[in-house]
Amino acid sequence: MTADQPIVLGFETSCDETGVGIVRGIELLADAVATSVDEHARFGGVVPEVASRAHLDAMVPTVHRALDQAGLKLSDIDAIAVTSGPGLAGALLVGVAAAKAYALALGKPIYGVNHLAAHVCVDQLEHGPLPQPAMALLVSGGHSSLLLVPDVATDVRPLGNTIDDAAGEAFDKVARVLGLGFPGGPHVDRAARDGDPAAIAFPRGLTGPRDAPYDFSFSGLKTAVARWIEARERAGEPVPVADVAASFQEAVVDVLTRKALRACKENGVDHLLIGGGVAANSRLRALATERAEAMGIRVRVPRPGLCTDNGAMVAALGAQLVASGVEPSALDLPADSSMPVTEIVAQGLS
Repeated sequence: MTADQPIVLGFETSCDETGVGIVRGIELLADAVATSVDEHARFGGVVPEVASRAHLDAMVPTVHRALDQAGLKLSDIDAIAVTSGPGLAGALLVGVAAAKAYALALGKPIYGVNHLAAHVCVDQLEHGPLPQPAMALLVSGGHSSLLLVPDVATDVRPLGNTIDDAAGEAFDKVARVLGLGFPGGPHVDRAARDGDPAAIAFPRGLTGPRDAPYDFSFSGLKTAVARWIEARERAGEPVPVADVAASFQEAVVDVLTRKALRACKENGVDHLLIGGGVAANSRLRALATERAEAMGIRVRVPRPGLCTDNGAMVAALGAQLVASGVEPSALDLPADSSMPVTEIVAQGLS
């Protein structure tokens, strides 16, 4: 890493994490995160208005914490990057407004970036430059996506997406019916370690010969789990929480890995990147690695702290855009809750 590479300050506020990261090239200098998850737990899900208010309260202290981690001053920053979308509209607005203010005050260029592309790019901070092309499987509370990525700065192509519940959303809902905590992913993962993944034959959505090969559906699985639990309770029988968690989790990761590796094979790609909050799931990591090795495909997954939403991923994509000579966004860039993944950098409104 050379000292003359631009230093990028990144802002992430698409959901309930206020993330501020600082990156030089592909070197991570700081990753500060403030989360409002505890404020949402009693509702069993993220409340957009609560998240937006929490971002307002956390933004400036989180910036200061990131600068302290990096041993830098604001005057050392060369460019600003911010998640422009997709995400919760109100939450995005807080981050975009803050990034504009810093960019204007510092006289630095601003890049409004795509949240999904940032989840792909963050892997560079741990494993080095991305292979070209790569396949990306992004799984979180809001997204279950398969992306072909010839160049993360200029060319991201969607192959498949969820048609109903995202994988992380299904984890949250199953955790709720099992009486586990929020967010559901870590709780289900822990419970599943004591269970039998073959105990219950839960359905694998969209895996038939006529189904869309790269799309995902977890709504039917979530409903099947709920009905199985209801049937046990009506019969007065105890619910084997660990077995239900393990069998549900196995159904999810079986579908995710099967479709992702099929996409790699059919598109001639030998590297699979896995990102998003659900990428922290231990069974997903293990099964993807096991199946990929049998096919000669390399799996790259960032450490759990870089899988969940964070400012480092936004700064990483910003740094990649600078290095690739991509034009920055205009200062009137919008917060776009439905920003398509093919739009890597937001354009201005004018």
